[in-house]
Amino acid sequence: MITPPRRSPNPTTGQHQSPQGMSTLPGERLSKRVMQLKGCSRHEAEQYIEGGWVQVDGQVVEAPMARVSQQTVTIDPRASLISLTDVTLLLHKPPGFDTMASPGESGRRVKPAQQLLLPANHWADDCSGMRVLQRHFARLSACVPLETAASGLVVFTQDWRVLRKLSEDAAFIEHELRVEVQGEVSPEALHRLNAPRSDVPAVRASVNSTTAELTRLRFAFKGSHPGLVAWLCEQSALRIVGMTRLRIGRVALGHLAEGQWRHLQAAERF
Repeated sequence: MITPPRRSPNPTTGQHQSPQGMSTLPGERLSKRVMQLKGCSRHEAEQYIEGGWVQVDGQVVEAPMARVSQQTVTIDPRASLISLTDVTLLLHKPPGFDTMASPGESGRRVKPAQQLLLPANHWADDCSGMRVLQRHFARLSACVPLETAASGLVVFTQDWRVLRKLSEDAAFIEHELRVEVQGEVSPEALHRLNAPRSDVPAVRASVNSTTAELTRLRFAFKGSHPGLVAWLCEQSALRIVGMTRLRIGRVALGHLAEGQWRHLQAAERF
């Protein structure tokens, strides 16, 4: 009789290995346990888990490949796959962060704005009613550029419809910015800011408030044009000390705190 080779412990983990070198992990996949409890397919079980509907010993676990053995696995009675939609996140980007850079991007000294999209930075006053899930931070696309030195509203989305809207209709979507410049702005300088030019988009500039030291201007124009406001101010001999994007289309920054993010609400449209 041929005796099969004895499995030997893995010198690193102490777990036994099969003759093919595959480790045998204790317990079973969480997705398999949910399949048994819910009577559903593996794909649906993974969706329930990634949707934040599954708890292991009272703690939400969002990883379908997590291993369970004697732990208590429960599924929220409100669990639904209908709510597992792609999300759009709105961030109040602080100055110094690159909107379009990918996390972990190498070769340039950049601070990707996307690295601020963390559960800890979720705005407490988000009234979308959506739960914060790890799946919300995957497969995000940055949609609309904003100067690195500027702050304000930026958009990251998983939703192809939002991405298409902000890409294909970019030239028709209005942007509003608040720009702080040194000193007072004369009527002549304001006229130059609003003067039509054949080589740049039409711009509406107005004075929001002014003091002897600082003037707050509002700019509105269609399309994303990084550098446009800085160029216009330079042409009018105005020195910028701060710039914030307040609105993209019909979606406003509002009271969203700098460095924090919220979900795009279902009723909001760009």
